[in-house]
Amino acid sequence: MVEPAGREATMPRLAECATAMPALRGELRQNEPLARYTSWRVGGPAKRLYRPADAQDLVLFLSGMDADEPLFWLGLGSNLLISDAGFAGTLIHTQGCLNNISLVSDQAIRVEAGASCAKVARFASRQGLVGAEFLAGIPGTLGGALAMNAGAWGGETWPLVRSVRTIDRQGQIRERAQAEFRYGYRQVDGPDGEWFLGADLVLEPGDTEAAQARIRELLDQRAATQPTGVPSCGSVFRNPAGDHAARLIEAAGLKGTRLGGAEVSPKHANFIINLGDATAADIAGLIDLVRTEVERCSGIRLQTEVRRLGAFA
Repeated sequence: MVEPAGREATMPRLAECATAMPALRGELRQNEPLARYTSWRVGGPAKRLYRPADAQDLVLFLSGMDADEPLFWLGLGSNLLISDAGFAGTLIHTQGCLNNISLVSDQAIRVEAGASCAKVARFASRQGLVGAEFLAGIPGTLGGALAMNAGAWGGETWPLVRSVRTIDRQGQIRERAQAEFRYGYRQVDGPDGEWFLGADLVLEPGDTEAAQARIRELLDQRAATQPTGVPSCGSVFRNPAGDHAARLIEAAGLKGTRLGGAEVSPKHANFIINLGDATAADIAGLIDLVRTEVERCSGIRLQTEVRRLGAFA
């Protein structure tokens, strides 16, 4: 998501808002409306939203937080539905920060959690490394991709991972090997109470022009088959074993179904789009309706890829 012009100039420094932590260099907003931060363009306010200057600034911020403060990480705001009531806690916003990428060996790149997946794919291709092209079609950050083992077009995130860096709510950073995590289709299990700061990804040497051509091909395919250019979250439901959620939704006659300002995309049935005036309640209600009708028609209960944040009826 693109930040509004002039946003950095208007966001107050944390030192101006929280004198108890004057050494912090990041940026803080109080009671910040969240719709602009989500790809669905819905969501009420967060009590606090903090954008760290860098990893060490984040360490300092977390070490000064109350132990019982609700905490959530926000990247590009895809695959996330924030309630109309908002979030009564602190959001760590990584867009525009924690987004460095560097080459660490002939076949490995180091990526911070706030880097967009598309940026990772492009960087790898420019280094003559292949295997990350599929990331170009994932509308999120590497942190989100690590958290859910995001994938597209036959590729998945975690097979590329050599190691990750995590941080806990006390601000302690750890380096962890891939073997310390269990991963599967849209699922990752690892140590509790830690968030991803970044990862080292191992790729294969290859041809830059071929990799970039593959990225263009995948993006063209995405544009032809998915409702790009309108607010959505990407795929809403996981594909059940041996089938596709979109096929089941279409077979249930739900393409084009509307609830308030939300619609099951006529272009791709596993997308729910915001027609312009949708609320989070509209989207949540439509998700529930689709799941109920698909189960009634097919006996299959779809599982969502979307995470809900805040209170829903």
